[in-house]
Parts: sequence; C-alpha cells; structure tokens
Amino acid sequence: MRVRAPFCDALKNGNIGARYEHPHTRMAESTLIIIKPDGIHRHLAGEIIGRLEKKGLKLAAAKFMQVSEELARQLYAVHQGKPFFEGLVKYLSSAPVLVMVWEAEGVIDMARKMMGATFGYDAEPGTIRGDFGCSKGYNLIHGSDSPESAEQEIKLFFRPDEIIDYRLADADWLYGKND
Repeated sequence: MRVRAPFCDALKNGNIGARYEHPHTRMAESTLIIIKPDGIHRHLAGEIIGRLEKKGLKLAAAKFMQVSEELARQLYAVHQGKPFFEGLVKYLSSAPVLVMVWEAEGVIDMARKMMGATFGYDAEPGTIRGDFGCSKGYNLIHGSDSPESAEQEIKLFFRPDEIIDYRLADADWLYGKND
C-alpha cells in the first residue's frame, strides 16, 4: 500500500505554502557551533564544516558575522567575573565568525567530542582542536555544552524562522531509521 504524503493533499487543495514534515525530519537535539576568529583567519571553516557533515550532523542555520562585544558578553555571561572573561569577549569580537545550528540525536555530546579539549595543545589527535590547534589561548570553535545552553545560545543568534527544518536524503542510513 502506498501512503500519500500530506504535502500532496495540500497541493491538491491549493495550499502551496504547506510544509511536508517526514516523521524523522525534526532532530531530537540542536547545538550552536561557532567557528571562531582564528578558525576563519586560518581558512579552517570548510574543513570543520566537512567534519561535522561527514559525521552525519545536519546543518540547520548559518550566519557569517562580526560579533559585537555586547553579544559576546551575553554568550559567555556564565564566565563573567573569571580572569579570562574580558580576553574571551575581545577574542570573539575581534574578527568575523561563522555561527551555525547543527542538529542530530545527541548532537551536543558528539560535537563536543569532535571539538576536543578546550585548547589545542591539550586536545587529542583526531579532534578538531587536536588536529588544527596548538594555542593556549585561541581554540578555533565554540559548541554548546548542554541542551539548556544550546537553547539560550541559539536564541542569541537566530530567529526561529532562520532555522531550516528539512530531512537529509541519507537520514535513514545515518540514524538507523528502518521503517
């Protein structure tokens, strides 16, 4: 038996703006990933994005932008009062960054493992920071550390209508959906 997609019915009824949502379209978790100024200046954006895509994560939003000091302070508010806070704010706002939303079940843990330890000199080979970083001050990439921080951080950079909901063509192979 062939099941007709709801989108087809919407088209038939003249509602061309309707969106078809496959049962496995919306991922279980989102994270904010920022390729920081050193990653941009060192031409590593493509390599980092490639690693995230090859892992099977889904890109849902992206902006190339200059972060203001005010926005950097909001992003890193949890670190306010710590000795490194002012330097972190200046670093993030010093040059353009690529801000992205990535989705997958367990994306926060996967992305953090892929990023590696906070600084490249301490990160394991095979991680983004371990393979591309050796600094004790710059660390190439930011990733949310919990679902709560991801939700808060994403709202700082993206409106809901800027986050695109779609289904990866290879989702069944990536996520094991076999129905």
